[in-house]
Amino acid sequence: MPLSANDNLLLGMESAADACIIKISDDIAIVQSLDFFTPVVDDPFEFGQIAAANSLSDIYAVGARPLCAMNIVCFPLKEQPGQILKEILRGGVEKIHEAGALLAGGHSVEDKEPKYGLSVTGIVHPEKFFSNRGARPGDVLVLTKPIGTGILATAHKAGLLPDDSLKRLINVMKQLNKVASEAMKEAGAHAATDITGFGLAGHALEMALASKCRIEIETARVPIFKEALEFIKMGMIPEGDYSNKNYCKRLVTISKDIDPDRLVLMFDAQTSGGLLISIHPQKLDILKRHLEEHGQDFGVIGRVKEGEPGVDISP
Repeated sequence: MPLSANDNLLLGMESAADACIIKISDDIAIVQSLDFFTPVVDDPFEFGQIAAANSLSDIYAVGARPLCAMNIVCFPLKEQPGQILKEILRGGVEKIHEAGALLAGGHSVEDKEPKYGLSVTGIVHPEKFFSNRGARPGDVLVLTKPIGTGILATAHKAGLLPDDSLKRLINVMKQLNKVASEAMKEAGAHAATDITGFGLAGHALEMALASKCRIEIETARVPIFKEALEFIKMGMIPEGDYSNKNYCKRLVTISKDIDPDRLVLMFDAQTSGGLLISIHPQKLDILKRHLEEHGQDFGVIGRVKEGEPGVDISP
């Protein structure tokens, strides 16, 4: 697709950006993003929370503050009770308010399969936003949520996920990336992106390409849902994970000593995943302190290196 060029378009499609950023004055830039998807859990209220948190994540990934959101809704109103739709929307608006934003309307259509998400608008200073193109050799990489949501969601659909594991999965997916965003701003990180459909390896590759550097991920240090390793052995692997690995294979180098089950997790498509943050080692303690003070899980999972753009996955 031909891309639009404008001096005020600070961030667009050229680097697989999380959101678009448009400068409107010397002090203010508008940030816009949208996302929606089909249910990943049975409870409609929790689905609404997860979908909204996922949509808001793109705003947090660039260090912006959400201002308002508009609902995107597809629902089979003739086939399912309107109360289900009400609960989905109630879950969404709860997360919008938790983010300090306003719900300002939306659009709905009849559809055979429910779908929900948000179009979100935020603001950021034109010279103080983050993207996936600022990683620098020597930086360390921090991930702020465990990976494996795609595997566990597949196990849940098969009726195999225990209740306690499902509860933790939902709690992680509905958690806003607000704390992580504030932490990277306070610490002065260089780059960030959120981990969603392309998996950790896929989004790390986008960062490597955009930043013209090489990224190393140490699998043993990546926070994961440990139950996911059991379900991988049972074959509970979403089709999208295979697509992610196939898409990345030309530019991802995999150590022969990798645990094959942990390798699967590197390509697992995430729903409402955490932020991948690239930061100078001397500022890492500031980032960690902020995350710890606010009870945010995280892992220091790798580093940025000189070299041909790509990703190295090591044990």
